[in-house]
Amino acid sequence: MPRIFCDSPIQLIDTWSLPADTTRHIQVLRLQPGEEFTLFNGRGGEFTAQILQMSRKEVVVSVLSFSPIEREIKTQLHLLIGMPANDKMDWVVEKATELGVQRITPLMTQHNVVRLNGPRAEKKTIHWNSIAASACTQCGRNTVPVIESPIELSTWLASERVSITNQALKWFFSLSSLTPFIGPKIQDLLKLTPDINPPILIAFGPEGGWSTEEETALESHGFTPLGLGDRTLRTETAAIATLAALNLMLHQS
Repeated sequence: MPRIFCDSPIQLIDTWSLPADTTRHIQVLRLQPGEEFTLFNGRGGEFTAQILQMSRKEVVVSVLSFSPIEREIKTQLHLLIGMPANDKMDWVVEKATELGVQRITPLMTQHNVVRLNGPRAEKKTIHWNSIAASACTQCGRNTVPVIESPIELSTWLASERVSITNQALKWFFSLSSLTPFIGPKIQDLLKLTPDINPPILIAFGPEGGWSTEEETALESHGFTPLGLGDRTLRTETAAIATLAALNLMLHQS
């Protein structure tokens, strides 16, 4: 059954004229009156709807039923990442969404090539949230992750958001050869009892890596430096590889 995202409140109702964006999606899929599809708005659960009638500008449906089903992993994952250049950030948002991340914070750091502020940052944030919603449509998630506006690392560290996450596991990835490998940290998650399920914040630097000052600042805010082995991975590769490993481990526990 086709899945369609609708960024509007949804309720069980006999007749409802869909919003314009959702109407266009129905038309692109070439669904016809009488067909049923899954409708979700990213706020939890999903609905079954049936097309009653349609025209070039309007699609009228009946919302038949609601299911509270969720396909979330048990651990809250928050990805902080120095924004990679070009369209690589789009790819990170898409794949991180498929791998269950609940929140993504694009960071601007000392070595960042990409810097976004004002209208450009707002436009990009809207674009990334749209990519996240589309990824949820594909992978079956009913809760769309939050993609935050780009922010300076120093500003983020100074914000209240860090103090709120004092109970979380906080890791950042360093290129230092002395940094311990992440593997044992992930294996330790399997030893936790079901009632102990701390959120995990994982931070990745930009293409140029963290500066010495940034690594010191991260450690002073409770982040543990970790590594991914002898090879130097691209920012986007390191992030997705780590999220994939966490998914495999978390699904075993």
